[in-house]
Amino acid sequence: MPILSMSSLHSLLLLPLISMMLSLVIGSTDGGFCSAPSTFDEEEASKSLYWKVTNPTLSPSHLQDLPGFTRSVYKRDHALITPESHVFSPLPEWTNTLGAYLITPAMGSHFVMYLAKMQGKSRSGLPPHDVERFIFVVQGSVILTNASSASHKLMVDSYAYLPPNFEHFVECDGSATLAVFERRYAFLDNLSTELIVGSTDKQPLLETPGEVFELRKLLPPSLPYDFNIHIMDFQPGEYLNVKEVHYNQHGLLLLEGHGIYRLGDSWYPVQSGDVIWMAPFVPQWYAALGKTRSRYLLYKDVNRNPL
Repeated sequence: MPILSMSSLHSLLLLPLISMMLSLVIGSTDGGFCSAPSTFDEEEASKSLYWKVTNPTLSPSHLQDLPGFTRSVYKRDHALITPESHVFSPLPEWTNTLGAYLITPAMGSHFVMYLAKMQGKSRSGLPPHDVERFIFVVQGSVILTNASSASHKLMVDSYAYLPPNFEHFVECDGSATLAVFERRYAFLDNLSTELIVGSTDKQPLLETPGEVFELRKLLPPSLPYDFNIHIMDFQPGEYLNVKEVHYNQHGLLLLEGHGIYRLGDSWYPVQSGDVIWMAPFVPQWYAALGKTRSRYLLYKDVNRNPL
């Protein structure tokens, strides 16, 4: 019988232990091979669309035993702003509404992105002069009214684009959470934009040559519009084929699912409720993980010469 070296003997003794530990980990994870039937998935399915954005897994209450911990990161060319680090305060010109500014020119962007939490009897203010606005309903419902008293009810997954200097207000009798993008409009010749109200499910899927994700654009691709908002869906295991590096800026809100985002030389686990800012030319890439789709809302500046 051959004589085993000490290192080989150690390996043989460790193999059963490693195997046992792996079986325990796999069996204890949600949906693992050895897990008992659970009502977790059924409970999650009963929640409203984008429920996890306002009820993230890693919320402040879940981090009480980890004081000082946050996944948020800010660097020269990108930022990851996660829910446990959001700071809400009264929104200027809005009534009974708290806002968390997540992307602003202070970090190098040319646009603003914030979450607006509207409570009962709340009302929006107007953006500054020559500033356009895009709102997307993440939770609840609101009523959008313009200067001619025409009104639109916006539910979860509904959105509205408001041209610069367009008189309007948003009201909420119950509670609602809005993702809001604002930027100073880049006027071009005699072109102008118009009020747009819509919902994601009414937008067609677009061709994505060389990619596997599903893409919807919420604004017209025509020249008057200097930015667009994309809705991008990835099934588990799908990823971006192109490792993107471009002059456009991005502001991203992960609406559903979780995955891995590469930004520059860093790799970040991300989940519903996370916000990302990407500066021009930062390398970027995403892969979806888990058992459910990933969906994110993505701001992108378009139709203007970088000069």
